[in-house]
Amino acid sequence: MPIKKIIKKEKKAVKKVTEKIIKKDNVVDIKENENEREIKAMFKAGLHFGHRSSKWNPHIKPYLQGISNNVHIFDLNKTYEKLQEALNFLKEQVKEKKTVLFIGTRGPERELVKKLATDLEMPYVVNKWIGGTFTNFEEVTKRLKGFSELQNKKKGGEFDNYTKKERLHIEKEYEKMLIKWGGIKDLDRLPDIIFVVNAHHNKLAIKEAKSTGISVIAIIDTNVDPNTVDYPIPANDDAITSIAYILDKVKKVFK
Repeated sequence: MPIKKIIKKEKKAVKKVTEKIIKKDNVVDIKENENEREIKAMFKAGLHFGHRSSKWNPHIKPYLQGISNNVHIFDLNKTYEKLQEALNFLKEQVKEKKTVLFIGTRGPERELVKKLATDLEMPYVVNKWIGGTFTNFEEVTKRLKGFSELQNKKKGGEFDNYTKKERLHIEKEYEKMLIKWGGIKDLDRLPDIIFVVNAHHNKLAIKEAKSTGISVIAIIDTNVDPNTVDYPIPANDDAITSIAYILDKVKKVFK
C-alpha cells in the first residue's frame, strides 16, 4: 500500500480512538499554554499512544499520563519537551556540519527514513542492522570500497562485457550489496549522530553507537528504557503518522 494511503488510514484510526479516549477516560490532559497548537498536532498524529500496559519498561513512567483500555498514554507535554531538546541538540550539530545516520528498519517507516535522509544528503539504514558496522568499521570500509568499485563498473557498462551467466551472478551480488551498503556507501568515517526511529528493534545499533562515542537520538516507545539513549523522544514509534510528524520536525532543523 502506498505510504500516503497508509498515513491517511492511520489518521482516521487515530482520530477515532482518540475521541473515544477523551470521551471515556479523559486521561490526556493538554495544557493550555503557548505550545498548545503543537501539542494538539502531536495528539492528532497519535504520538500519545504507547504499547499495552503489560508490555512496558518501568523507566518510561516519568513520561506517561495514564492508561486507557490497557494501553499506556504518553504525557504529550513531556514528549514536547524532550522533542525540543533533541531538535535543539540536532540544530547545533547541523551548524557544525556533523553527519547524522538515520535508522528505520521496519515496514513503511523505511520509505520515510530513506526519503528524508536522501533529501538531506545523509546516510541511512533501512534494512536489518549489520553487526559490527560501527565496532568493526575498518572492515566495513573495505566492503564499502568494494561496493563502490562494483557500482562504478555497473554505471560504466562494464557488466556488459561478461557472459550472460557471469552477468546474472554479478548483478545478483550487486543487488545484495546495494541492500546492505547502499545507504552508507559514502560513509568514509563513523557518523557523529544516529537518529533511530524504533529503539526497540535497533538495540544493537544503539549499543554500537554508545560504545564508539556516537550520540544517539531515538523515538522511545513505552517498552524501552529512555536511559539507553542520549536524547530520547518518548512517543508512539509504531504509527506512521507519529513517525512522519517527528521526521518532519527533524527535516526543518536542516533548513
